[in-house]
Amino acid sequence: MKKPTRNVRILKSKVISRVTGMSLWLIAACSVISAQLSAQSVDDPSGVSMALATQAPVPVSPQTTSAAAVWLDKLRTSLRTLNYRISFVVSRTNGESEPYLWRHGSQDGLEMEHLSVLNGPGREAFRIGNVVSIFEPDVQPYSLRSNYINGPIPQLFFKAPELLNNAYNMVLVGRSRISGLAAQQIRIISRDKSRYSFTAWLDQDSGLLLKLDMLNLDGKLIEQIQVTSLHISDEPDAYFSRIEREKLPEINRIVSHPPVLHQWQINWLPKGMNLMKRDVHTLPVTGDVVDYVLLSDGMVDVSVYMHKIKGSLVDSGWLQHHSTTLLSLNNGDVEVTVVGKIPVATANSIASSIRPRDPE
Repeated sequence: MKKPTRNVRILKSKVISRVTGMSLWLIAACSVISAQLSAQSVDDPSGVSMALATQAPVPVSPQTTSAAAVWLDKLRTSLRTLNYRISFVVSRTNGESEPYLWRHGSQDGLEMEHLSVLNGPGREAFRIGNVVSIFEPDVQPYSLRSNYINGPIPQLFFKAPELLNNAYNMVLVGRSRISGLAAQQIRIISRDKSRYSFTAWLDQDSGLLLKLDMLNLDGKLIEQIQVTSLHISDEPDAYFSRIEREKLPEINRIVSHPPVLHQWQINWLPKGMNLMKRDVHTLPVTGDVVDYVLLSDGMVDVSVYMHKIKGSLVDSGWLQHHSTTLLSLNNGDVEVTVVGKIPVATANSIASSIRPRDPE
């Protein structure tokens, strides 16, 4: 069955005023909610979405995929077991950059991790075992259960590389030199061209990440992580001994709402992207109840918010902030907002596929 055409306009000078009402509050709520939760072609006659189906697959040999997986597995092991202190910078095409300091230690089987943003008022997170404590300006500190800190480094780098196989091709390219160190270059290419691709450079000796480029569908750079300093030691950084664990905030208990009548389901996802969590939340300020879905392919997370339209329709539209797309779409009687580091066409296809859930 074909999906109905959805006209998604490019929002220019009036982008903020057009994405109004419910969607505007979603923009403010996305980061808070997401932080606390931690093989078909596109059949959509929308001019935006059809672009996804016209891309030819990238030929990749089993040998290069296997060799790349070996290196990514070395990265995973090093991230979990080595004691390191890394300085890196996240750069974007508009010239903005954000420096980070990242520490990791392992002692007596216990992992410790610290990630800090060095510019501005300061944001930092600590992980002791499977508990992450987060400190941000103007937000009450809180803790949650997680095996990694949700930061610029893709979560899948901490997991088995085989989990990438359904969504991406992995290609071992060759050796290079990054930050004065010999590096192995690997390309991570979206299988169905519905997502951005990546190029990673790993330290030849340790396997740790030295550089990561995110590339759009035309192969142009849109975001980059560049390591500027890498220090590996036999013992954990002395910084961890100064953390007063008893003073870290208690684990935040997220209260789920009982099921509501207006529930919907997503009928199309990019190849290899899976539904990780589904919940119902009340948004701050407005008090509106929304269906929330967290999607992930391991390299990128996508948040989908669904809300029954009340009163007059809100204009559909989209905007992009760096590599992140925010799309708001009226789909029948439901307003859908999709937020994530994916192309606009992919966000549109996800939103357009949403239908009422079948009664159980």
